[in-house]
Amino acid sequence: MTRLIVAAGGGGDAVAAAVLDAALHGDGGSPAVVLTYAWDRQLIDPVPGPRGPAHFTGLRPLTRSVWTVPAEAKPIAPAGSTLPRLAGELPHTFALTDPLHGAEGITRQLEELVELLAPESIDLLDVGGDILAKGDEPTLRSPLADALTLAACCQVNAPVRLLVAGPGLDGELPAEDLRDRMGPAVLTLTAEHVEPVGAVLEWHPSEAAAMLAATARGVRGLCAVGDDGPPVPLTDEGPTVHEADLDDALDRNELARAILETETLEEVEQHSRAICGYSEIDHERDKASRVGGRPEPTLDPERALRQLEQFQAEARSRGITHTTFRRIAEALGLNGTQRQDLRALLISSYPGQYTAPLWRIT
Repeated sequence: MTRLIVAAGGGGDAVAAAVLDAALHGDGGSPAVVLTYAWDRQLIDPVPGPRGPAHFTGLRPLTRSVWTVPAEAKPIAPAGSTLPRLAGELPHTFALTDPLHGAEGITRQLEELVELLAPESIDLLDVGGDILAKGDEPTLRSPLADALTLAACCQVNAPVRLLVAGPGLDGELPAEDLRDRMGPAVLTLTAEHVEPVGAVLEWHPSEAAAMLAATARGVRGLCAVGDDGPPVPLTDEGPTVHEADLDDALDRNELARAILETETLEEVEQHSRAICGYSEIDHERDKASRVGGRPEPTLDPERALRQLEQFQAEARSRGITHTTFRRIAEALGLNGTQRQDLRALLISSYPGQYTAPLWRIT
């Protein structure tokens, strides 16, 4: 028997699934199967929206509707994905959530996995807690992916436990707004728990996973994040994992209830626009159209270090103590392709400010 973890929003949730598995079952047993989106937003993938099986080569069939992503799989250009590299560096099996057939398609995937694996447990994991949103919160930015997995998990004929790691760390719903929507903490992550993904966090773009790991390692303060998001408090609540009631979450989440019977991603987007006022994939389409055709920016080390000082001075004035490398890249006008080079430059120039995997403002 094995365990099944559904990464609610993909990306950092898949990394957090590996952390959760290590924390709960690190004393033995085979690693969990993680069902996750291939959806890296535009940090890694310039193509708007999530990737389906047709966007990869080298996938391996697991069931009729489920494909796993091995290390040798490759996204078909110009698409990109972190999943093959993640599969190469972690011992877990990563199965691809396919949202192209709506909530009914993901429900079918879950049912096939339950039949094949007979898992001893099924956890639906969300970092930050936006899966507990109603849909009208002004700070909510990416409700679609979480609503889809919530809708599917509520329909599968098997018990599913809903877990929220790092309340508020996704920068969408403040932790204080989530307190009455969750139960008490069932686990507090430690530095030892995040050690298995330490190398992954050196390159993975997820800000939420980075802040989850940082708080588990004891980092506290106020972190600036990308996309002009509000600064995220790094508190003692950061490394906690809470259980929430799955049915209550569905009752609260208007979008998840509306998409229960959807058969296409287009239908899901239509409901998101009607209920939330937008589709997060439209935001990605708009961003892609704005940057399309622009020349690639170049990293000038001397100029970048001067700009860093200006950025840090402004951040200090707002009480910011830490930031992500994604936020620094944005502030310096660089894109995802330069983020790793920028990171290497900053760490080599000011090694004392690297508080893995965040940057400390001095």
